[in-house]
Amino acid sequence: MNFDQLPLTAPETPLLERIDSAEREIATLTSAELVALADELREFLLYSVSTTGGHFGAGLGVVELTVALHHVFNTPDDRIVWDVGHQCYPHKVLTGRRHRMSSMRQKSGLSGFPKRSESEFDTFGVGHSSTSISAAMGMALAARQQGINRKVAAVIGDGAITGGMAFEALAHAGHERPNMLLILNDNQMSIGHNTGGLASYFARIWATQTYLTLRETSKKLLEHVKPAWDLAKRTEEHMKGMVAPGTLFEELGWHYIGPLDGHDLPSLVEVLKRVSALSGPQILHIRTIKGKGFTPAEEDPIGYHALGKIEPNKTTKTASPSAPKPPKYQDVFGQWLCDTAEVDPLVAGITPAMCEGSGMVNFAAAYPDRYYDVAIAEQHAVTLAAGMACDGLKPVVAIYSTFLQRGYDQLIHDVALQNLDVTFAIDRAGLVGQDGATHHGAFDLSYLRCIPNLIVAAPSNENDCRQMLVSAYNHSGPSAVRYPRGEGTGVRMEPELLGLEIGKGCVVREGRDVAILSFGALLSEAQKAAELLDATVADMRWVKPLDADLIRDLTQSHSLFITLEENVVAGGAGSAVAEYLSEHGIDIEIRHVGIGDRFIDHASQTETRADAGVTCDAIVAQARASRSQIGIAKAAVAS
Repeated sequence: MNFDQLPLTAPETPLLERIDSAEREIATLTSAELVALADELREFLLYSVSTTGGHFGAGLGVVELTVALHHVFNTPDDRIVWDVGHQCYPHKVLTGRRHRMSSMRQKSGLSGFPKRSESEFDTFGVGHSSTSISAAMGMALAARQQGINRKVAAVIGDGAITGGMAFEALAHAGHERPNMLLILNDNQMSIGHNTGGLASYFARIWATQTYLTLRETSKKLLEHVKPAWDLAKRTEEHMKGMVAPGTLFEELGWHYIGPLDGHDLPSLVEVLKRVSALSGPQILHIRTIKGKGFTPAEEDPIGYHALGKIEPNKTTKTASPSAPKPPKYQDVFGQWLCDTAEVDPLVAGITPAMCEGSGMVNFAAAYPDRYYDVAIAEQHAVTLAAGMACDGLKPVVAIYSTFLQRGYDQLIHDVALQNLDVTFAIDRAGLVGQDGATHHGAFDLSYLRCIPNLIVAAPSNENDCRQMLVSAYNHSGPSAVRYPRGEGTGVRMEPELLGLEIGKGCVVREGRDVAILSFGALLSEAQKAAELLDATVADMRWVKPLDADLIRDLTQSHSLFITLEENVVAGGAGSAVAEYLSEHGIDIEIRHVGIGDRFIDHASQTETRADAGVTCDAIVAQARASRSQIGIAKAAVAS
């Protein structure tokens, strides 16, 4: 990546400092000052994100929009709802958090997404997409029911509006007709757009009071003369259809304005003032450039969607040669998918808009006729796979753990109930780190293992991940392989597609008294704890079916079981072991190390694991607490 254009020192920001000292100072700025403020804000973002890491391109693309919204709206009394939240950094800077931006996505620092507990300006906490229209509509209806005069705006990207939930809200709002503004931020990453002066000219015309008055007056005059009214309505729709993609929204009951240049700040302010005063549901369609102001990000918006922390010397020095890093789990999956497609013409790869993140770039290029990006529509992704499986294909759904939650009904009813041959490759399982509570894959073992017909694998390293994908794919029914974010452990990768026996784990260390039953990527923590405790370690590999033979064998020579998983304890893998022991009348003490009954905040992956208590220290503490209790019990019996 090219970081040469990033500022290495904090820029001068006099207008931002004025806003820091007076919350509503931005409302008093002149048009020229607003433009200058946007320049300062963009410069500050370039500096702050390069020093902390985080989402990059989306925020740069909405600088002018953010300035315009906070100038026109009386925030926080007026409500602004950001969709997903990738673009919320400028909003945070303008709402009293500029001096904390250096803590972004760090432990006890600012969240990378809007968060209600962080600021009253963050009206709705988000992390998953396509929620803003529903949430903003709820706020608008609440204001109407309580007789409160309040502006409400939702900002949604052209990718997020592809989600089914967004369309459900669009249709409902067209019926309820709340006073709300939907800003469609089209950064040319998804839906089509019209270009040229004619489109921008008509957008400004459609927002003028003259046009709106003429439109409503004509409606009253002509609605009693049906042929004339139908002709006028069709004429307006055809005119808009020629220059803007607004016909769909108009048919759903929204008044459409746009597209506008989202970087023309004076025009944005002018149109926002007009449209926010209108009654009923309004859509303002703006066109922006993701990564605006940083040329490499403008040219590669996907690559610069987010940045890691950039050290100054890394921009000028060449890194010294070192041993190759282990592959990322997402790339292990991607290579397996390509290898499988090479030998099996029935495989199909499906992703809900996460091609790069799920490691499917090479597969998409090599097998475009078997690659399906369904956009941000997780429910559709799952049922699409079910339909493919009904008629002979072997679909593989690559999806993040946190996003599969959105397709849970389809997973149960459309796939598992019909026992269809669909493989789920579940990425970002466990604690993902700096994206925080909205993105942790902390629940999948619990919500998966209760589903009949579904088998569930939890590999502990990258080679097992590859081989368990083989086993899951070859299984004639629904299957899931869940694996963590980040790099593997560095084990040797077997190029062959061998597979591992379903429902069979293995003992990786022999010890005595204590048996640690490890499920998934925390095996190294189990092994470290075992060295301190002289414990046995079992890499269980499969959550469903459990390796019942291995569990029974371990009960013969151990007095304590400690289960370990990067998942909530409630209903997870440890619960499965406890249920098995209880069902078969096996009397052995069992303790669970996993995530407790709470959400884990953002920090580094290592810090979140420590915070959640899924570490070597937690295992040792459980073992020692148990031994202490056993000692107390023996002493009581002796006395």
